[in-house]
Amino acid sequence: MVGTISFCASLLLATLFLHLCFQQEVEAQPGPFINNRLRNAFNVIQAFKRRIQSDPKNYTGTWVGNNVCKYKGFTCAVVPDLKKLTVIGVSFNGALFGGFNNRLPLNGFIDRLEDLVFFHANSNNFTGTVPRGTARHRFFYELDLSNNKLTGGFPNETLGATNLTFLNLSGSTHVDLLFLNNNNFQQRLPANLGSTPAHYLTFANNKFVGSIPRSIRQARNTLYEVLFLGNRLSGCLPYEIGFLKQATVFDVSSNILTGPIPNSFACLGKLEYLSLATNQFYGRLPEAVCRLRNLERFSAANNYFSRIGPTFKALITKKILDVRGNCIPGLPNQKTAAQCAAFFSIPRTCPRPRTLSIIPCRRSPSALNETNADINEEQLTTKAYNIQAPAEAPRTYATLMPHGH
Repeated sequence: MVGTISFCASLLLATLFLHLCFQQEVEAQPGPFINNRLRNAFNVIQAFKRRIQSDPKNYTGTWVGNNVCKYKGFTCAVVPDLKKLTVIGVSFNGALFGGFNNRLPLNGFIDRLEDLVFFHANSNNFTGTVPRGTARHRFFYELDLSNNKLTGGFPNETLGATNLTFLNLSGSTHVDLLFLNNNNFQQRLPANLGSTPAHYLTFANNKFVGSIPRSIRQARNTLYEVLFLGNRLSGCLPYEIGFLKQATVFDVSSNILTGPIPNSFACLGKLEYLSLATNQFYGRLPEAVCRLRNLERFSAANNYFSRIGPTFKALITKKILDVRGNCIPGLPNQKTAAQCAAFFSIPRTCPRPRTLSIIPCRRSPSALNETNADINEEQLTTKAYNIQAPAEAPRTYATLMPHGH
């Protein structure tokens, strides 16, 4: 009798063990998928899951079974060209993912989810570079990789995204947002930076060097906000910045930029926030800049400006303009005379100095005579710079703060 009970108990335990093994096998190889796009997404997500060592908010705990549309952090919809349900969005902001041996690459993940519309991964521990293939996603509109540990040169792959409108560094064929701030990107900004269709560029707090490319004027109809603060950018500001007729935010603070401010800034008619703080700018602040009717905040602090006009003094009184830490006679909280003398004892010049006086939105013979051959008539017409209603409050500054900490 005892032997029979022992045999039955052993058989029960063996059956239970096999049942558990079978359950694991079912989870590893789920049943049929609605379509091949979801099957591909499942395989990509499961491969990415195996790279994750740290998941404090238990995203991966939901990545079980074949219904990827119920996985935490993923969004599904029917794509218009294929008429199929597929993964179109990734929302990992503040997930705080970490990989094995402090490595969590994006390759094989973002580039393999071929129907992506948006990819939000602010505040994680992604490493490496933006993989090739990201720009081929035909519906890709938003990319946020800020507050990660990405390295290397500028991810030129993102500039190939023609739909991308938000590039937060700061795509596809139509990117809207590109956020790449708070990483460790190095080297120069690409010469074709202005070719991006992104509305919002955030490259803050990286290690970019060199000058701001003249091609930035190519984004004159699309660029709303640009943050270059906290890098190692140098050289003089190109007058082509004045072509950004849609811009509401322009921030190049905390770099090592220099030179006078181009008069073309008078054409930034929609500008609300302008920061030139903590650089090596000098000369006179252009009076026309302070007449920008939508300007709400202008920081020129901690530079070497030496003159301001009467209109600027009114902005100081209204606390719109901050010029502390400069070399302006008669104003409080300026640099010492010795500091200013030491700076001005070194001769300083900018390339293409005549362009500093050009105001491209004012069609005048003097401006046309001073311009160089690559400026065409259409770009110099006042009509091209019609001022419209102020844009919404800045979106880009919110991305500078890590999520989920």
